[in-house]
Amino acid sequence: MLQRLGFPDIGPHRRFVSALAIDALGSGIWMPLSMLYFLHQTSLSLVQLGLAMTVANTAALLVVPYLGSLVDRLGPKVAMQGGNAGAAVAFLLYPFAHSLVAVSVLVFCATATRQAFWSALGPMITQITRPGEREMWFGFLQAMRNAGYGVGGVLSAVALTIGSGTAFQSVVVANAASYLLAFVLMIGVAAGGRPEPAADGAAPRQGAWVAFSDRGYRVLIAVIFCYAMGAMTLNVSMPVYFVDTLGLPGWIPGTVFVINTVMIGVGQGLVVKAMTGSTRRRVLQAAVAFSVASYAMFYVADGLSVTGAVVLVLVAAFVYTLAEMTAGPVVAALSAETPPADQRGRYMAATQLAWSASAAVSPLLYSALLARGSLATWGGPVLICLLWALLIEVLARRMPQVGRPVTNVPEPDPATRPVPGPESPVALSD
Repeated sequence: MLQRLGFPDIGPHRRFVSALAIDALGSGIWMPLSMLYFLHQTSLSLVQLGLAMTVANTAALLVVPYLGSLVDRLGPKVAMQGGNAGAAVAFLLYPFAHSLVAVSVLVFCATATRQAFWSALGPMITQITRPGEREMWFGFLQAMRNAGYGVGGVLSAVALTIGSGTAFQSVVVANAASYLLAFVLMIGVAAGGRPEPAADGAAPRQGAWVAFSDRGYRVLIAVIFCYAMGAMTLNVSMPVYFVDTLGLPGWIPGTVFVINTVMIGVGQGLVVKAMTGSTRRRVLQAAVAFSVASYAMFYVADGLSVTGAVVLVLVAAFVYTLAEMTAGPVVAALSAETPPADQRGRYMAATQLAWSASAAVSPLLYSALLARGSLATWGGPVLICLLWALLIEVLARRMPQVGRPVTNVPEPDPATRPVPGPESPVALSD
């Protein structure tokens, strides 16, 4: 069934995939309630809570490159397990956090350990896959993550509807349990050891910030930042714009989120199959075009009747999601394939900085644009897309892998390729 949807054969990696699915489910339960939990369970004001979150997330941002160094030193499997164990402990301590300092410290611990997990995920995928199937695998994981978030979101809605302290505490315990279960499942995963140093004998470049000294990878980080800024419009700009600016019914933001989640969960593999044969550069530029087209439709909806705006917004949501589905697997594959094997953790931690930076910048930027009307709301993201398109062309000149076609067939493994011996000419006819 998975192969018909364009997803890989997960047979040898069931434990690993199951661990990721459980992890995504737990995260999906927690994300919609993270702010509400502390507002209901502590005496902190909204301003105090915002300060605690900002301090914790900023501090976690600073340690991400050093977490990448740990991934390279310990191996991605140990780093992922450490991330899951650390997050589980932090969440189990959440019910005891009531002061500003306690909340800040625990949120920092939970965020930092999650960053360790995400910094190790790319190196782990690269170890268990071969060139030629990376887009397929990253697309599959993106689809599975969205599905987990969707199911978790439904469960969190149940807790929010109940609204009791017990319901909120059960969400925390469930999230901690998901991380512990993922930790246990990862024990049986064979891959994920520490990568071997470069075989050419050259001394490896050291330093947690080594990715930023690589001219090609530096541009890739900027490309990922632009892509992430587009992804942030789904959570920041769209809900406010649909309800407050367009005056659409309250069910529209949720419906747009469902369209996004279902399309990625069901169709991501099919999109990767459709991209097969096209160069990565062309796929990324197509994603830019989809993004610009969706933003233009959102803007045009401001001049339509409510019914017309509803129809156009839903169509635009479809086009917007196509942009995410085309760009996501490609940038993930590029960020995982291009670094040296023994420095992949440090390089991929740098891409996590791009995502974290977009999460920090987008609320302030997009809120300011929303206050200035429809043209500013969507003109800003369009300008980011133009920068994105320019950076893709620069990247194509600095990183040869960008010019390679997307495939869904793994390259042969040199280690398993048969080598005829001097006494085995007959074996060639087998």
